[in-house]
Amino acid sequence: MTPEVQVLLNTLWVVTAAILVFFMQAGFALVESGMVRAKNAINVIMKNYCDMCVGALGFWAVGYGVMFGLSSSGWYGTTKFAVNTGEPFEYTLLFFQMMFAATAATIVSGALAERIRFNAYLVGSFLITTLIYPIYGSWAWNDNGWLKQLGFIDFAGSTVVHTVGACCALAGLAALGPRTGRYAKDGTPRPIPGHNLPFVALGGFVLWLGWFGFNAGSTTSADISIGKIALNTHLAGCAAVVSTLILCGVLGKPVLLTTIVNGSLGGLVAVTAGCAFITPGSAILIGLIATPVMMLGEAFLDAFKIDDAVGAIPVHGFCGVWGTLAVGIFKESGTDLRQMCIQLLGSATAFIFVFPTAYIMYRAIGSWMQLRVGSVDEQRGLDYAEHAEVGYPEFQDGLLHGGTASTTTAPAARPATTPRPAITAPVGRN
Repeated sequence: MTPEVQVLLNTLWVVTAAILVFFMQAGFALVESGMVRAKNAINVIMKNYCDMCVGALGFWAVGYGVMFGLSSSGWYGTTKFAVNTGEPFEYTLLFFQMMFAATAATIVSGALAERIRFNAYLVGSFLITTLIYPIYGSWAWNDNGWLKQLGFIDFAGSTVVHTVGACCALAGLAALGPRTGRYAKDGTPRPIPGHNLPFVALGGFVLWLGWFGFNAGSTTSADISIGKIALNTHLAGCAAVVSTLILCGVLGKPVLLTTIVNGSLGGLVAVTAGCAFITPGSAILIGLIATPVMMLGEAFLDAFKIDDAVGAIPVHGFCGVWGTLAVGIFKESGTDLRQMCIQLLGSATAFIFVFPTAYIMYRAIGSWMQLRVGSVDEQRGLDYAEHAEVGYPEFQDGLLHGGTASTTTAPAARPATTPRPAITAPVGRN
């Protein structure tokens, strides 16, 4: 095969994989909107739709250069900003990596759902994809990055994408606080169920499909390793679901759809770091262990009254750390203690850098513009308060509720008291 044909095949494969990763945005939108209340569904989807767009522009202008530009220091890149000319395959890599940056930002959306101002969220997403995510990514994925030079392995982003996104989400939650009514006075968590579980299941399928592009596309070449990577990815997700079923049975808990979907996503997150360097049997073990890790993460957050609306931090953060450490345990060449230490360093570095940086960012945004919606708007719902529309007008006429204070004013375009045309025929809901 000539080099020209190989470059063509590589380009076709990486662009196809990038399209699959782009489709994951639809999966996140479905999972997150389904897990929140009906009055916030439009707001969540709007955040997913728009953070992808503002993040793409920021990553093109600055983030890609910081992450993959020439890095003589090993800390950040200094070239490839606002790429407008270059080798043809450079455009392909930029397109592919742009989708990864959007994924990291979108992880934050679900965790902060139902209380963050829309504009404030978009400012945070822009800064994450422009600076926070690329800086850490340059350490781990730039050829001269100091973590990569140490031997840190994160093939497709258990740490670079998922742990970084989860740390940003944790910082946002620390700045925002829990949703109203989420915890009783004695700290007992009160469940706030989502409004559309079929959306959650469909979103899980879409994310799973996109994950094949996420992991196998990280070869950045059309070679024979793609099949093994895709197989390992699938087995880990399946094993995590089986592990969830077993754990729920052993613990006497109901087998909830949301737990099943989050369990599968936790398995997929965990295998992402080492999917190219492990056997299928090891991928199954990584997926089996991911579920108890995720459940421990959920219990940890509740113990500290950290209100993650969709379970993003247990799935992407806790399982991301587990998957990163698992590389040193399950490498095909055998367990490597030195590699485990390097992996631990990489995960710890992500938290030490990302969490305080993102927390300062959200506090700065809060001092510049309002970070959290007012009490009345939170109870009314962010669909109406932030966007002057609702997702289900057939049964959302009664939007206004009592509240102690509201520092925002609902848009006047569609006041809640506006009379609606009478419905002359019965409307059924399937």
